[in-house]
Amino acid sequence: MTTAVDDRLWSAIGDPTRRRMLDLLLAAGEGTATGLSERLPVTRQAVAKHLGVLDRAGLVHATATGRERRYRVDEAQLARAVAQLSSVGAAWDARLRRIKSIAEAIQRVQDQQSGQQ
Repeated sequence: MTTAVDDRLWSAIGDPTRRRMLDLLLAAGEGTATGLSERLPVTRQAVAKHLGVLDRAGLVHATATGRERRYRVDEAQLARAVAQLSSVGAAWDARLRRIKSIAEAIQRVQDQQSGQQ
């Protein structure tokens, strides 16, 4: 079974700061831009921008609480990302097995040719 790759999702996850933010949100259950900025080496404004990217990718959802927005990870979308990663990993494993098989066949031919000389 092949899972289609969502480029927006992977672009969002591709950034190390955003992955760390997801880790923090998963561990705490939820968080705010202010709270996350206290735990990351970036400004609150940078955290807010990263949260916007994660939100557009569907990885987090915000709820207004007074003047702040509280963010939670969308576990279904995260599970979708994991499924995509597994699918991509399996496809690359198959490609690498084919490359290895071709390289071994080439090596056998070269060994046979050098043995005949």
